[in-house]
Parts: sequence; structure tokens; C-alpha cells
Amino acid sequence: MKTRQEIKATGKEQFKLNYWNCVLAMLLVSAVLGVLAWITNGQEIKALANGNPGQVTISVRANAGSLLTLLLAGPLTVGLHYFFVKNVRGERDELTVTTPFSEAFQNYPRKLGGSLWMGLFVFLWGLLLVIPGIIKAISYSMTQYILADCPNVKAKDALKLSMRMMQGHKWEAFVLGLSFIGWIILSLLTLGILSTFYVGPYMDSTFAAYYLEIRDEALRTGAVTREQLDGEQAV
Repeated sequence: MKTRQEIKATGKEQFKLNYWNCVLAMLLVSAVLGVLAWITNGQEIKALANGNPGQVTISVRANAGSLLTLLLAGPLTVGLHYFFVKNVRGERDELTVTTPFSEAFQNYPRKLGGSLWMGLFVFLWGLLLVIPGIIKAISYSMTQYILADCPNVKAKDALKLSMRMMQGHKWEAFVLGLSFIGWIILSLLTLGILSTFYVGPYMDSTFAAYYLEIRDEALRTGAVTREQLDGEQAV
């Protein structure tokens, strides 16, 4: 299996080969999720800004925003992962900036269900203590990549396959994420500009490359089978 430095180098190289499509695809998805967050929280923020926090109420608009976020955030994230996995593989011919959106609604119930189950399990584990929540979040972190890359895998099976793939790799994945801390701080200092045009797509490309490495490693060791990834064998 490649080292962390080699995986990051692969992610960076493939991102740069399709720079503007990667940036714009992530920007469009982030913009949609940002608008939904504004719809959900706009009333509360406005009330607080006016000095009336006691008058904050859950409006119809906020409820609608929450529902849309629940229904769209997971599938759109899966669609974005699909984009970056294909890009890292070098399969760029059919990729456009709208690919995450079209892909999000292909077999939509499966992608929504898998994302909701993942969020629920991480939340429940997080109720115990912070550390178990983090460990489980890493354990389930390949779920949406599997949903994106393996169209015949069922929603709950994607979680099981993610746990098998991440067995023995959770610390490795944590360190990979931690290696971007400097870039994240610089992004905050630039008010998110650096994140939009470099760090965000670079990280997504790197984790797509990491997923492909973890998947191939799991196949080599027998942690998962090709038939399971094809949805032809019970997990």
C-alpha cells in the first residue's frame, strides 16, 4: 500500500490535471449546502443580530431548510465523492462541474439511506464519549465513497464494508486528515479563499486516492471480496 506522502502526491497530481472542474464542482456543491444552511439558520442569526435572542423561533422557512439539508446533503456528498474518485482514476472524459448533482440523484434512495444511517450511528456513538464517536466516524468514513463507487451495494452494507476496510487503518486515516491542519489554518486566515481554490479540492482528491488504496488493500487481504463490492454476495 502507498505511503501517506505518496497518496497525497497522487491526490494533488490528479487534482491539478483537472483543476478548474474540481474547484467549480466543489464550489457548486458547497454553495448549495451553504444556501440551505442560510435558509435554516437565517432567521435565528437575524434575531440575534437585532439583539432579540429571546424571540428566536423555528420558522416554516427554517423547517424547510432543515428538511432539504437532510434530503440533499448526503446524496450531494456522495455525488462529489463520485466525481473525485473518477478524477483520481483518470476517468475525466465524462466529468463536468454538474456531475456531483446528476450522480446524487442516480439511485437516490440508496445514497440517502446510507448517508442517514452513517450519520445516525456516528451521532449515537458520539453520545457515549468524544473519542468513541471519532473512532466510529473514521470507521464509517468510507461509506459514502462505497455508495459512490459501488452502485449495487446496499445502504447498510456500505457501512459494514467501510468498517471492514478501515480495520487496522483508523489511526492511519486520522493522521492523514491531521496532516492537512496547516492548510486548514491558512484557509481560515484567508477567510476560506484558499480552501475554495486549493485546499478543499486537494483534500477531497487525496481522500479519494486513499479510498482507492484502502479498497485495493482490503481486496488483497480478503477483508472484502469483489463480489461484495459488486453487490453479488452478502456482507
